[in-house]
Amino acid sequence: MIMMTTTSSTSSLSCSAQRQHWLVLLALFIFVASVLSTESSMPTQNMSHKERTELKEEAREMFYHAYRAYMENAYPADELMPLSCKGRYRGVTPSRGDMDDILGNFSMTLVDTLDTLVLLGDFAEFEHAVKLVIRDVQFDSDIIVSVFETNIRMVGGLLSAHILSEYLQKQADVMHWYKGELLEMARELGYRLLPAFNTSTGIPHARVNLRLGMKDPQLKVSRETCTACAGTILLEFAALSRLTGDPIFEVRAHAAMDALWKLRHRGSDLMGTVLNVHSGDWVRRDSGVGAGIDSYYEYLFKSYVLLGDDKYLARFNRHYNAVMKYVSEGPMLLDVLMHRPHAKSRNFMDSLLAFWPGLQVLSGDLKPAVQTHEMLYQVMQMHTLIPEAFTVDFQIHWGQHHLRPEFIESTYFLYRATGDHHYLQVGKRALKTLQQYTKVACGYAAVSDVRTGKHDDRMDSFVLSETFKYLYLLFSEPQDLIINVDEFVFTTEAHLLPLSIAQLGNSTFSFRQSDDHNVLDFMRTCPSSNKLFPEKVRKPLRNFITGSCPRTTGSGSGGKRLSALDFQASNADHLRAVYDMGITMVSVGDRSQGKVRLFHSFYNAKSHEEGEMGLQFMQEMLELTKLQSMNQLAQLQAVAFALDEHLQDWTALMAGPSHFSPELIGEQFVEGDLVLAKPIRACNEKLTNAEEVKGKILVAERGDCTFVSKARLAQQAGATALIVCDNVPGSSGETQPMFAMSGDGNDDVLIPVVFMYSLEFGKLSTAMQRRPQTPLRVRIMQMVEFKRWQLAKEAHQNETAATTATTQKPDKEL
Repeated sequence: MIMMTTTSSTSSLSCSAQRQHWLVLLALFIFVASVLSTESSMPTQNMSHKERTELKEEAREMFYHAYRAYMENAYPADELMPLSCKGRYRGVTPSRGDMDDILGNFSMTLVDTLDTLVLLGDFAEFEHAVKLVIRDVQFDSDIIVSVFETNIRMVGGLLSAHILSEYLQKQADVMHWYKGELLEMARELGYRLLPAFNTSTGIPHARVNLRLGMKDPQLKVSRETCTACAGTILLEFAALSRLTGDPIFEVRAHAAMDALWKLRHRGSDLMGTVLNVHSGDWVRRDSGVGAGIDSYYEYLFKSYVLLGDDKYLARFNRHYNAVMKYVSEGPMLLDVLMHRPHAKSRNFMDSLLAFWPGLQVLSGDLKPAVQTHEMLYQVMQMHTLIPEAFTVDFQIHWGQHHLRPEFIESTYFLYRATGDHHYLQVGKRALKTLQQYTKVACGYAAVSDVRTGKHDDRMDSFVLSETFKYLYLLFSEPQDLIINVDEFVFTTEAHLLPLSIAQLGNSTFSFRQSDDHNVLDFMRTCPSSNKLFPEKVRKPLRNFITGSCPRTTGSGSGGKRLSALDFQASNADHLRAVYDMGITMVSVGDRSQGKVRLFHSFYNAKSHEEGEMGLQFMQEMLELTKLQSMNQLAQLQAVAFALDEHLQDWTALMAGPSHFSPELIGEQFVEGDLVLAKPIRACNEKLTNAEEVKGKILVAERGDCTFVSKARLAQQAGATALIVCDNVPGSSGETQPMFAMSGDGNDDVLIPVVFMYSLEFGKLSTAMQRRPQTPLRVRIMQMVEFKRWQLAKEAHQNETAATTATTQKPDKEL
């Protein structure tokens, strides 16, 4: 995929106008660019690089303390019992009831942990662990397991480990023996889960027998499942289909999502929590964002990001708007009844909703994410650990703490989105709290009641798969990681699926289905990402995965190919042509600036030939953009002034040119004292200080009349040049495009005229105020020439210093 930003001739283009397959948004990451100020119970303090590195290493040590405890005392069991210091086996360890449905005697903790080892850079242990999984793990067991948990922990873990194994073969020159064994294991396990989807609605049963499917007598009365259980399948099953070329998994997962969507309440657009898989009737109509429904919302949005099917964005937006209308009360999220959304169904919140701020960050709604996260942080401070559930007045409802990752996950995404070190401090507190209250000799133990601090003999696999992974990522720099996490989607179990999976299309399955969406469902203008994630384009890895899914090619459209030079964003035919070439246009930043970002994907192209045309179009657009940037750099002006009275040390502020005044090129410059126009906007027939202006450089403020009118008045008063300063507070050339002033078609202005944004002029104004008795002398010239001038001065000074040093006799012979 190729992605780039350009400027369109239209005033605005929105995402809503493009109902097409988007391969990827900006990771992770895309998403709001507003800067928020929020009250925090802890004053924000920038964290030093040293402290951040120490915390990263402490997070690594936490992982290995738990990992080694599992491997040395529990493997090949599914989980470690940290107080007993032994493994938990299904059918051997005393039963915990339905809670044990997550166990399948398939070494779940190790499988769930594999990709964390790669992120930590421990390739040797990863390779060793992969060999253990291939050798020891098998699925032919007469055991009933949770479809949801087995999918997210086992299928997701195997797929992520397979992808990273192939990646390490190419990038780290290791594991050349690996031949896709983990992918075959994931396929086998996927087939063992498929019988659960044989329902009249297409919504899967909650549980299935790994050997007998749904023929187990205990499953004959199986009727109910939760919304999250049925709606958290698609990412893993789609990846499984696209990596193996077997479409059945993705087909079933899409069908389940479609069936769930049809069961929403048409008046409120809310979903219930528990339903009957055969009739589709709701058993529990509570609607919120916590337990039983949480990851359904997450997978709607992430399915859109990973697969590019915009119907999932539309569905997510409908649900999201309903949640924010009925469930959200300031920073709190309280369950309501889906059919009576103004009626609250309970007066407490569960800790699983802590994932919600992270999802809000990804979808672009930053402000409520900050608010809800802050609320959760205060709950943590109040009770030391976030309890499993708490009331609206933040008292404990359920006192357990299971070492869940959701709060740390949201902390990580908020830090990535804002760069605010407050979230590093929050992460530090969470880390130290886990160390102090949950670390035991044999790993980390859950807490049965946060009021007493009593430990529970339980360490879920997600502690290694998610909790410590997000802690490590929070304190890591991008260069610390072997992979670029912005090129992946994190599943709900924090497994990594590369965005390039979208390029492995399934021609046997049609994603485009008729749906009852209107254009408002797609109304989500993509905001500027400048304040959220690095401006680096997030592009999927090419040749990252070896896939075997066939792709159908069509015939070309014929006719003359549209070139980037001829393209006009206001031309409907041109827009249709680039759409057919697999190019998506998304507005970014301030829509009034007409900026758009272009995405190209072969998968979206109408045919293979048009996909090739799209690639050529994007290459041409890149060249045009480079030329435009070089041209802008050449036009960039400098307003330089001396920092000392002897005119030795100079600095320069950037300024934009005008289209109606002489261009200063090469070594040309204008030098003179500054004087402010009176009146400051220089729009009257005559300046009141015209005599003072003669032979000097005039400064006037933007507004009330045209730029060229100000220039003519300055020229009439005898000024040698004119600087126009912006009247928009806070504007800066660092964050806004270079501004070139336009004229009225007449070439009667003979003095140079430049434009300065507010922040740059503020620095110039400060320099003027420091010399109230003497005018500030400035030099206007090309910025590139100023740089050359400075380099020449430095070279001359160095040469002079070297000459002086050689002519002086040293005090002491060495």
